[in-house]
Amino acid sequence: MLLPMITSKLTTKSQTTIPQAVRAALRVKAGDEIAYQIEGERVILTRASGTAQADDPFRTFSEWNSDADRKAYAGL
Repeated sequence: MLLPMITSKLTTKSQTTIPQAVRAALRVKAGDEIAYQIEGERVILTRASGTAQADDPFRTFSEWNSDADRKAYAGL
């Protein structure tokens, strides 16, 4: 069954809200990661698997788990 197209607007800061129907379909909530796959002029949005987190060297260190730390150590 083909559902109607769901849209959202882009803000001046290039941000958007993921519509509730899409969040429900992906079973994501605040704090979850999503993944984007670009195929030509199409983008496929999926729930990120745990593999991205497994590659994060700081995930087990809660004392280094802030936005400032992620920015500071992003290039390492």
